[in-house]
This record gives sequence, C-alpha cells and structure tokens, in this order.
Amino acid sequence: MPDAGGSPETAAAAPAWFRRALADAPERGSIEVEGAVIEMLTWGRRGAPGVLLLPGFTAHADWWSFVAPELACHRRVTALSLSGMGRSGWRETYTLEQYAREALAVAQAQGLFEARLRPVVVGHSFGSFVARRLALDLGARLAGIVLVDGVTTAKEDDDEYDGIPRLGHRHRVYATLGDALARFRFSPPQPCEHPWIVDTIARRSLRETRDDSGQCGWSWCFDPDLRAKFGGLPNATVLVPPECPMSLMFGDRSALLTPPRRALLRRSTPLETPWIEIPDAGHHVMVDQPLALVAALRTQLEAWQPAAAAETG
Repeated sequence: MPDAGGSPETAAAAPAWFRRALADAPERGSIEVEGAVIEMLTWGRRGAPGVLLLPGFTAHADWWSFVAPELACHRRVTALSLSGMGRSGWRETYTLEQYAREALAVAQAQGLFEARLRPVVVGHSFGSFVARRLALDLGARLAGIVLVDGVTTAKEDDDEYDGIPRLGHRHRVYATLGDALARFRFSPPQPCEHPWIVDTIARRSLRETRDDSGQCGWSWCFDPDLRAKFGGLPNATVLVPPECPMSLMFGDRSALLTPPRRALLRRSTPLETPWIEIPDAGHHVMVDQPLALVAALRTQLEAWQPAAAAETG
C-alpha cells in the first residue's frame, strides 16, 4: 500500500481530528470466504457492541478509515472490502447474495455478534444493497441497518469508461504514483474541498503492478472486470422493509439520490424510518461532511446500542 500519510503539505493541512483518526490504526486482517480472501479493518475491543461498515461499488474498507475510529468508543467497528474491491480477492462472478455472505462471515469472524447488544450494519451507496440483503437474511439478529445515500439502482459510471466494458478490460498502468494520484476521481464524479481525504482514499485505492511490457507502475486495486462479472442488478426484493429497524441518511445535493429516487424510497419505507439529510453533502457523504456523518451515525447507534447499556451489560 502506498504511504497513507500523503505528501507533507497535504498531511499538514489536515485538521487535528483527521490526523488523530488515521493515527488510530485498525487491526488489519483477512479471512477466506468461499474461495476469496476478504480484507477486514477493525477498531475497538472484542465483546463491545458491533458495527459493520460496507463500502460502495469499486470502493474499499479504507473509505471508512477516518470515520470508523470516531465510532469505536464503546463499540467494535469493522469495515471490509467486498470481493473484487480493495485488497480482497477476485472472483469469476459476483452477486449480491455472495456479498451478503462475505459480510456475515466478516461480522462473525470479528465477534460482532458476541456482545449483549445486537450489531448494526451501515452501507454506503452500493453497500446499502448488501446491508438490505443481509437484513433480509438475518432479520431480528440485527439491531438495525443504516443506508447512507443508498440508491435504488446499481448503475454507476466508472471514471475510465462509460457503461459496462467487455470481459478482459484492464486498468491503465501509470508510470509513477504521482501520475496515478493525479488521475483519481470519485465515481460518480463530485468535487471535494478536503484534499487530505482525497489523498488518503486515492493512495489506498492503488497497488504496484506491471504493464504489458513488464514495466513497473501503479494501477487501481479493484477487479477491472467487476461490472462485467456482476450477476445482475439488485431487484425490488431488496426494497422490502426488513424485520430490523432501518435508518436512511443522504447528502442533500446527492447526484444519485435524485427527487424521483427519494420519492421511491419514501414509498417503499415505513413511515417511522428516520430520514436524515446531511447538509451540503454529495453522494459520497463521508468525503464532503465526515464529521456531520459521524454525528448522525453516533446518534443513530446510541438509539439502537445505548452506550450505558453496553457498559453495564
């Protein structure tokens, strides 16, 4: 992994809370799930109430690396990279059901079901589909699921091509780390006023590799055939309200959660479901408003996993 600290200039510009969060390094590990190695990052003591964090499509566990430490007081927080993403293994095919099994295996391996209070699952973007699928499978075994800008379709455009490429597509290999970092874009596109966040996510999205001529360089970690191998878009089944509580959070200027999609979510969601709008945030809420997202998540977690109950339990 490239140096996550970034350039001295970028690191110096980061606020103190962000530097403290990154300094709170997670336990990094992996487990094998049905033939693929799955990357796991975990904060907090085993036995504390569990929180499972799911990233978006082509994203990875380190998207949560500056949010998770802010949630880990009194809780055990685990983020994972789904297969085909981050530093997890690649598969011949990918399905939503497979991703739900990976998430469950990670939660069990990290002891998120060992506490007296039930675990909470948080999914961003595509991760919200996995959270919904997991909730439909587990029902009341979960304290609740939080969907962060969870859209109602899995269509997202890549920063290198439009649509779904044919099998055999390969990422571009950049000659230097600096060249690769300069090419990093959020998908779907949105600006970011926090260069330290962009730098952290970008560096942890890259790996050293070789191009066709054998020259060393840098390229993206996720499987370049991920979209072509993904076995179908999530259907209306995952929009069925689960047996456990659910909370919806979204950026008020999200490019994906458009008014028609918000209306669909409203129609398919019980009236008592919390509907939390994060001001001045796009689709990638943790990129635009990380502390506002932390505050919203802390509030929701406290409602489902009271810290006082956890301490006395």
